[in-house]
Amino acid sequence: MKFVKDAAISRRGILLGAAASGLTLKAGTAFAQNTPPLASPVVRRNSSGFAVANWEDHFDNLKHGVILCDIDSRAVQYWSEDQSVYKLYPSSVPESEDLTKRGYTSVIKKVEGPSWRPTPSMKIRNPEWPDYFPPGPDNPLGTHALYLSWQYYRVHGTGDTRKIGRRSSNGCIGLYNEHIKELFALAEVGTQVKLF
Repeated sequence: MKFVKDAAISRRGILLGAAASGLTLKAGTAFAQNTPPLASPVVRRNSSGFAVANWEDHFDNLKHGVILCDIDSRAVQYWSEDQSVYKLYPSSVPESEDLTKRGYTSVIKKVEGPSWRPTPSMKIRNPEWPDYFPPGPDNPLGTHALYLSWQYYRVHGTGDTRKIGRRSSNGCIGLYNEHIKELFALAEVGTQVKLF
């Protein structure tokens, strides 16, 4: 656990630390009574809870492999058809419930170096966005994209690593570029997908 720099130590921290090191302090000692309170630990807000799921709780079979996108724990899991490959990746998820679609879909297309156009509703919310993003390092879909059977929904990469582990997308599931590259190589057209 990482703490704020120059954090002060509490009485409980002194006593627990002393006990762990084999020292004995009386509760009434001036040192223990006059220490300032312990600073709160720094909480990383962009990390996934990584709740590991069982594919059998969500799919009837592993035909073409399966991708499970857990919105709450902000994680993507993949199982190959023969169960020889299992992967777990942190992800970004939709920033609000009204942008979140849950249920079953599948991979219908794979694109390396995708271009991107904001959806009509995205343009209403963000009129300053350009109408077209060509492939490249600034493309919101990153280096690879798995297109789903739902219109406008993708599992894709992102160059903005601050988004991973957060509610930060407009509906898609985002992965680090190195992770989507790996998943892209594993998944095939027809891979089953569930967002829950």
